[in-house]
Amino acid sequence: MRECFEPKFEAMERRELAQLQLERLQETLTRVARNVPLYRKRFAELGVDPETFADLADVRRLPFTTKADLREAYPYGLFAVPLRDVVRLHASSGTSGKPVVAGYTRNDVKTWSRLVARVMVAAGVSRDDVVQIALGYGLFTGGMGFHYGAETVGAAVIPASSGGTRRQVAIMQDYRTSVFVATPSYALHLAETLTAMDVNVNALSLRYGLFGAETWTEAMRAAIEDRLKLTATDNYGLSEVMGPGVAGECLEKAGMHVNEDHFLIEIVDPATGEPLADGEEGELVITTLAKEAYPMIRFRTGDITRIIPEPCPCGRTMRRIGRILGRCDDMLIIRGVNVFPSRVESLLLEVEGVTPHYRIVLTRQGALDTALVEVEPTEALLFDRVSGHQALLEKLERRLASELGVGFAVRLVEPGSLARSEEGKTIRVSDRRGLSTGS
Repeated sequence: MRECFEPKFEAMERRELAQLQLERLQETLTRVARNVPLYRKRFAELGVDPETFADLADVRRLPFTTKADLREAYPYGLFAVPLRDVVRLHASSGTSGKPVVAGYTRNDVKTWSRLVARVMVAAGVSRDDVVQIALGYGLFTGGMGFHYGAETVGAAVIPASSGGTRRQVAIMQDYRTSVFVATPSYALHLAETLTAMDVNVNALSLRYGLFGAETWTEAMRAAIEDRLKLTATDNYGLSEVMGPGVAGECLEKAGMHVNEDHFLIEIVDPATGEPLADGEEGELVITTLAKEAYPMIRFRTGDITRIIPEPCPCGRTMRRIGRILGRCDDMLIIRGVNVFPSRVESLLLEVEGVTPHYRIVLTRQGALDTALVEVEPTEALLFDRVSGHQALLEKLERRLASELGVGFAVRLVEPGSLARSEEGKTIRVSDRRGLSTGS
């Protein structure tokens, strides 16, 4: 069995785990029914009595919690403890309305640190590592979550925060960083900067990279591993539930182990809310089992994934979820066809000559949608003949039409021309259909 931070829980026998989940669920339901007005009201409306819960399958009787519920309760309406017991506050960005404010008791912070430590050890991190965290610190949970997790492992932590890429490179060189934590798009941005600075990647001390906070593909992983010369793993978390530490890949890189002793997971049909079988893609729903300050009952994450029920060769018994394919609200409908940007990215990167930097531009001509993909080519392709460029474009267009069921025009743009944030993230979609007059 591979190294575990808490083998007692991570390799727990499934029957024993189910009993622990049930006991913790019963305690959580009793607490929220007593202390959270929203849940007390909804339980009463549905005739739910926490005392009668005797089977995990009964979770389907419980009401969903949505982001709208969280925003309406802003800032402290869903807290299950008095504010005097809260020692930490984090919040989402609030880009589509009021931010979501999450609270943590002292025990919550300790638990959070341990769960992130599990994810980090599964990804190869040890007390001998120097961990450079290039995620934002502050109200965003990413930086602080990984910081406390790495310290719990016993590693040395560099709280580099996000941005300042040339400074990140200097830190990486001088402090001999062995583990890099960032978004995958920022990792590629860093790789571009290393090339521009003429830094020999092989002379760095990098061994492992933990990446998340946005959708990415296997092809993008391969590009990161090739350019940064490290082993890249995926991880998953969200501020509404805890932050990082909900799930993470082990070195098998075959799905993210969910910390199921703390999170009860379901996959439901995004349209109907009906449960789906293991292996089917749908919306991830999470119920927290041990959160004190800010428990969540059947929270609809909006993230599309699937449960992988097969045992993992690493020896951990916690079930895994697949890579996040996108969000319910990110899905594009083009001429009646559902398309996730991550699927476009995956198909693009299966073809040699293009990079993970692309943008989907949607317009409308008359009553019809038109879709264009702008993509940055690799440096090698730039020096190819024009006929080679045309052949690549035709190949990409055929592949997209065949796999997605809708036609996309493809255009090559200058490397580095697609706008990136300081974190390196390219704007993936520009939907101009509401602005198009057509003809």
